[in-house]
Amino acid sequence: MPKRCRHGTRATCLIPRREVIRVGGLATVGLSLADLTSDMAGAALPGVAARARSCIMLFLAGGPPQHETFDPKPRAPVEIRGDFRPLSTSVPGVQFCELLPRVAAQAHRLCVIRSMTTGIHSHSTSGCFMLTGHRPTSMAENVPASVEDWPSIAATVGALRPPQRSPLAAVVVPERIVNNPAIPWPGQNGGFMGAGWHPHVLHCDPSAERIRIEGLTPVEGLTSLRLSGRHDLLGELDSHFRVLAASPAVEELDHMQQEAFSLLQSGATRDAIQIERESSAMRDRYGRTKFGQSVLLARRLVEAGVRLVQVNFPREPGDTTANNPLWDTHSQNSRRLKDILCPQFDRALAALLDDLADRGLLEETLVVVMGEFGRTPTINRNGGRDHWGNVFSVALAGGGVPGGAVIGASDDKGAMPIDRPVRPPDLAATIFRLLGIPHDHEFHDALDRPRPVIYGGEPIREIVTA
Repeated sequence: MPKRCRHGTRATCLIPRREVIRVGGLATVGLSLADLTSDMAGAALPGVAARARSCIMLFLAGGPPQHETFDPKPRAPVEIRGDFRPLSTSVPGVQFCELLPRVAAQAHRLCVIRSMTTGIHSHSTSGCFMLTGHRPTSMAENVPASVEDWPSIAATVGALRPPQRSPLAAVVVPERIVNNPAIPWPGQNGGFMGAGWHPHVLHCDPSAERIRIEGLTPVEGLTSLRLSGRHDLLGELDSHFRVLAASPAVEELDHMQQEAFSLLQSGATRDAIQIERESSAMRDRYGRTKFGQSVLLARRLVEAGVRLVQVNFPREPGDTTANNPLWDTHSQNSRRLKDILCPQFDRALAALLDDLADRGLLEETLVVVMGEFGRTPTINRNGGRDHWGNVFSVALAGGGVPGGAVIGASDDKGAMPIDRPVRPPDLAATIFRLLGIPHDHEFHDALDRPRPVIYGGEPIREIVTA
């Protein structure tokens, strides 16, 4: 039988959801709907008042360099500081890299952590640590996801803070995070909570003229009338199936189907996905890139009631064989940052903060910017920076976060923390606390073992007590 969290909410699904779908015959509707819906059971958690109603996480996969973003080192030699100058921000005495002029103008809304540390230098392992708040059991790179993994922050928030106005609790856009050559990271799903709590991955390109989402865009010719007819037919088939094989899993499938049809046929969430409804001016404001439009889509989704949206920095076509994909700038660090990476990020984050503020949503929407680690303090012979988990920067805004703040510091090379080191369990505990989830809350796994939301981490006091 499914287990329960300490407050009574179901937190595991012992039968893989895809297997239930295969048996139930959901393919008769011509859609991969069940990959996009799950049981949204849940109740408010006692003891912690939520400052934020929703959360947008911008994950800059590959590892953004601390020197060329939030922690420039202008007094260091060129082989450490790099090719770019520091830029004064809207907060006196605080400087960012000149590659982020729009974000620098938003510094009064940001809380920057300059002493984030994992001590791990591999993408998927350090990434799993950041995405879950739990140190992975294996330090090996490219370990596949397991049902014994800790759930991701997105999955945990979706399970413990289900939304009231949307069938989608936690959403990931526009794609999962993978290592070369397309190996998925662990730490991106529901882990031991079960497949029913995987965040909904909306595979899409929001920068396209008309957005199409795998599994959600109806097949050609499937009108609302035909969709309703297939829904009725599926209901008749399921009623016969349940007589033959009554099971809680089958009942869960029925609930998933009902939510899927509801999402397709009506509702604010379905409208939110149709990003082409935005004005051209607003789309230009975020930047007509896949990342920029994904950030805009995230704003539309949280505005429609989705609890958490994680935006992963998207891959470029054909980059799974490159030695500098995404923010993984082992070579051509300066060119990649100046021409491709920082302009997209700078425009999209600044637009998001302004847009949320203009709509009166910034105070109730937590924005988190992070990657899996930073980059080496010394530039290598290929003009790049390599993996560096010893110290890097993370930024937060909105959702009760104190603006204009800097927490911690790195040394004069940007190599090690010298003040207030912050680890992934502390960051995860902070995100949970701001969203109203006690960091000492317990899950029960499939073996009925109690599992605290976070081991060994405490909410960052400068943020949660501000």
